[in-house]
Amino acid sequence: MEQALRSSIWRAVGLSPANCGRWWWRGDFSKARKRLERKPLAIERTKGSEILFGIAPCSLALSQSRRDLFRLFLKQSSGSRRLVMSEFVLQATARGVPVHHVTRRELDALCRGQVHQGVCLEATPLRFKNLEEDEKPDLGDEESPNRQLIWLVLEEIQDPMNLGALLRSAYFLGVDRVVTSRRNSCPLTPTVSKASSGAMEVFDVYSTDDLRSFLKAKTAEGWKVMGTVSKPEEVENVPVISCLEFQWNKPVIIVIGSEGDGLSLETQLLCHQMLAIPPGRALHPGIESLNVSVATGILLHSICSQKLRHGD
Repeated sequence: MEQALRSSIWRAVGLSPANCGRWWWRGDFSKARKRLERKPLAIERTKGSEILFGIAPCSLALSQSRRDLFRLFLKQSSGSRRLVMSEFVLQATARGVPVHHVTRRELDALCRGQVHQGVCLEATPLRFKNLEEDEKPDLGDEESPNRQLIWLVLEEIQDPMNLGALLRSAYFLGVDRVVTSRRNSCPLTPTVSKASSGAMEVFDVYSTDDLRSFLKAKTAEGWKVMGTVSKPEEVENVPVISCLEFQWNKPVIIVIGSEGDGLSLETQLLCHQMLAIPPGRALHPGIESLNVSVATGILLHSICSQKLRHGD
């Protein structure tokens, strides 16, 4: 057994039993054996699949019927984590998904070093829903014209961590629909799902090829379109108000701009007003704005709290 292992290691490091001779010493043998043991098993992926990672995204993907599921990969665990893994096995079995118990290194390789929490799931990707093809009457507007509806519109959000955090906040705070511009926007990747803590697995996300025509159409339907800005002094031709002053008296769209540039000028000019978050102190130059997902969470809470106070 030991001799067979030595032979495998000699081959792995480019030596043979015939030429290693007295140059082969115990320290080299030990290091080479560790290198061989560290090499993860290559796992072939199903064509067109992606690897979800993390407990919440994988559990929610298993519980929904929005993806085709191929294989569940679990790390052998003990203690409290063992119960979590047992629940995954039950979920996968109920869906007819094969379960593979693998090493941590193999999970690391599957999700390219992301934080997987001992779980990876091979599945088909999720896609944006096409807003133009899927548009339906406005969620009961005809029966309840004064219902407080809120849609979140994202213009060219490119960072998957930001997109995931935005979806998580939108889902938690009760946003009725999220719409993204298809151009220059981050797709719905496993990283987005992990950053959303799995909200992406249960919350439809729409996209449109023509964001400005969409905003014009919603304005014609009686919706209020609110832009967002971090530096009110840079806005021209559109009134700027504090988010604390906003009055929610009709269906509203909150438009969020890209991480670096904010809303484009063309989109700003389609907004009825711009919302700003008042700072709590005088700010030093260079740190005068918030991360886009943090700012959006604050704005949404400020607006959605009116819904909680007044009822639906």
